[in-house]
Amino acid sequence: MQFATNTLAVFAGPRMSRCHNAGMRFSTMAISVFLALEGASPQVAKKGPADLPVLDKQFGDATFYASYFDGRPTASGRIFDGDKAIAAHRSYPFGTVVRVTCLGNRRSVNVVIIDRGPYGKNQREGAIIDLSRSAAEKLGIISRGQARVKLEVLHWGKSIKQEK
Repeated sequence: MQFATNTLAVFAGPRMSRCHNAGMRFSTMAISVFLALEGASPQVAKKGPADLPVLDKQFGDATFYASYFDGRPTASGRIFDGDKAIAAHRSYPFGTVVRVTCLGNRRSVNVVIIDRGPYGKNQREGAIIDLSRSAAEKLGIISRGQARVKLEVLHWGKSIKQEK
């Protein structure tokens, strides 16, 4: 009995060196992690946007909306919000999800088509998509104003105009 009492005193007492104490904490933590991992059930990875099949591809230039359009209705009937990842395309149905990749820096962002465009000068200069400011910032194209991009359709929308 006395041996057990002394053993407890050695492990719990103030004479234990810092290295020994740290080693004990590490061992306890390692055992806890091991037990936690043993009890975890395996999970199947969900399909992310990178794993989705590409339904259509286009190459061209991207521009972005002026702040003037914030709060205004779009062709789909939705109100434009430059803080959301949304875009305009001349022919893709509304609700289509498109991955836009900047060919200059390989950054990409997924956007939802809610408007028609680009028109005018931007279209004549090769723009195939108008991005919200938020999406353009994620691609890093704000300072240039226009950049060469690849569009990949991940999901076709239903092109139903939203009721006001």
